Amino acid sequence: MENGHELRTERLLLRRWSDADREPFAALNADPTVMEFFPAPLTGAESNALVDKIEAHFAKTGFGLWAVEDVASSDFVGFVGLWPATFAAPFTPAVEIGWRLAQRHWGRGLAPEAARAALADGFDRLGLDEIVSFTAAINTNSRRVMSKIGMVHDAAEDFDHPSVEPGDRLERHVLYRLAADRFTSMRADQQEPPAT
Repeated sequence: MENGHELRTERLLLRRWSDADREPFAALNADPTVMEFFPAPLTGAESNALVDKIEAHFAKTGFGLWAVEDVASSDFVGFVGLWPATFAAPFTPAVEIGWRLAQRHWGRGLAPEAARAALADGFDRLGLDEIVSFTAAINTNSRRVMSKIGMVHDAAEDFDHPSVEPGDRLERHVLYRLAADRFTSMRADQQEPPAT
């Protein structure tokens, strides 16, 4: 699955970013539906700065948020990958898995497909013991993806995100975890991870 700077799945290529990705990524980041559970959509300049930050992180650490491409159409889909969580919380520092896909690619199972590849890369190549994911408690779509890829939620670990204004509808966050041994067991069983 891992090939230099690429990961491949049945339908997707997870790769480093190119300049051609910037325009569709900016459109994705400006879409209020895609950005519903973020503080605000991004401007074009903010979107480009995020690409630069992601690429710099890849260069420094060897991991990051992969640009995702649909192999059949060569369309830019969005990003899926790993990122350090360093804000003040009981579970940090940690490595999180995250995703952000263009709305037209929703509902096809692409986020779980790409996320499983990113998880495998994190556990196999990077040797991580655990990967986490978190989102606003009201973000049911992302929570569904977390469950589909085998991550486990414990309500006792839910937290108020320190970067969100107190009282904001996005303040309360849920935390999901996936340990390396659980991922290895799921992969050995060659089955869909159980919903939690």
